Amino acid sequence: MTTFAIIQAVVLALVLLASLLAAFRKLLPQTAKRMQSRLSAALDRPARGAIVRRLGRWLQPAEAKSGGCGSGDGCNSCGGCAPVSPMSDAVPLKFRPRP
Repeated sequence: MTTFAIIQAVVLALVLLASLLAAFRKLLPQTAKRMQSRLSAALDRPARGAIVRRLGRWLQPAEAKSGGCGSGDGCNSCGGCAPVSPMSDAVPLKFRPRP
């Protein structure tokens, strides 16, 4: 195997891994956020080194960084948030036949 073939295989593997990760995040967003949150919590522990903890804080999902509950599942997934009020200004659609 030549050096070019090895580099080509590595680049193709990285492209495949990136596309699989993007598809996973697109098709299963709640699961991806949950897994990212768990990985972030596992890396950001006091017993870890400074670089590993920094990586854990960098991987932390945006909802957890913004002061939410930090579950990684989005708002109202745990049932602890206030209930959403129904739309009181909703007007039903009225369909009229064409003249």
